[in-house]
Amino acid sequence: MEETKGIKQAKGISRAQFLAGAAAMGVAGAVGTAGQARATAARHGRGLRRRGVVYTVGAGETPGTAWSARRMRHDIRAIRDDLHADTVDVTGDGVERLTSTAAEAAERGLHVWLQPTLGDAPQRDILEHLAETGRFAERLRRQGASVDFSVGCEFWLFVPGILPGETVLDRIRHLQNGTVDWPRTLRRLAEFTAKAAKAGRSVFKGNLGYAAAQSIDDPDWSLFDIVGIDYYAHFEKPSDHVRELKQYLRWGKPLAITEFGTCAYAGAPETGGMGWDIVDHDKEPPEIKGNPVRSERVQADYVGGLLDVFESMGLYAAMAFEFISADAPHRPDTPRLDLDMASYALTKVIKDRPDDPASDWHWEPKEAFRAVARRYGRHG
Repeated sequence: MEETKGIKQAKGISRAQFLAGAAAMGVAGAVGTAGQARATAARHGRGLRRRGVVYTVGAGETPGTAWSARRMRHDIRAIRDDLHADTVDVTGDGVERLTSTAAEAAERGLHVWLQPTLGDAPQRDILEHLAETGRFAERLRRQGASVDFSVGCEFWLFVPGILPGETVLDRIRHLQNGTVDWPRTLRRLAEFTAKAAKAGRSVFKGNLGYAAAQSIDDPDWSLFDIVGIDYYAHFEKPSDHVRELKQYLRWGKPLAITEFGTCAYAGAPETGGMGWDIVDHDKEPPEIKGNPVRSERVQADYVGGLLDVFESMGLYAAMAFEFISADAPHRPDTPRLDLDMASYALTKVIKDRPDDPASDWHWEPKEAFRAVARRYGRHG
């Protein structure tokens, strides 16, 4: 889930803990007969309509991993020509980074899902950041680009004032400690989501969406044109995924899988959105905890299998999480420093000088990249 970008330094949080609290408040609803009928109407036909990947822009942890216009242009071309995607989810913070990347993707003929995700800032600043990005999305749309605009991602985690705590890590600690007033939390979440939707509508006249956490975040989808779900479920059978996903079709609206994926080690799919939590960030440099066994095949099989499910359901869009994670380099020579194991990225970052923070680097495709490229390539 989107947590992988914002809370990778948090320790010991359990998805089950949050789900237990959310379920107690009735966050996730069941699918009724009427909902099943509307779900059928929400499908556009055979196969996915849009096949994409998440591309995160950000300041980076070091100057060497910060967003770069040169690298971005290279990556966007690879997304189109090598991954064979027709859609890119441009997400992260920094209006200039977001808009430059969205413009490049649109110029290359890709459909753009533009999603600002400024976090740990005052709510007013988050809404202003959203509106400024949305105004650019509208200009792109009026110029003929194919654009959907998402007002954000998993507000309950990233927006201060919904859960207690000034930062993501503070809010995680409150979840761990059970010091959450659920009625107040859900009320504040609904209030901010409505404000974000209003801000988005005021500047963008195309399809509006939001990326909600699977089974946790249950917004008022009447505010949006597209239902977006960050999906990290683990089931043995594809039919179980289909049954799980049908609940999100009950509003009769297009369903976009705004994130899905897993990490490159044995057992990672069973961890859901917590696969990143095998890194000890208290160490310098950070290192892998325990003795997980690297397996790009596990990641590839999970991602490929889910894409087959999404295709079979004829969903609106699916965007694999994520294209690259520059701050998690691959160290084949030193497994305990192989942070790429804890990355959801389809590519692995290789540094020229592994122990030098200022080293230049490049990326190489992982098996999951090739699994996605084969499937996307079949559809031209």
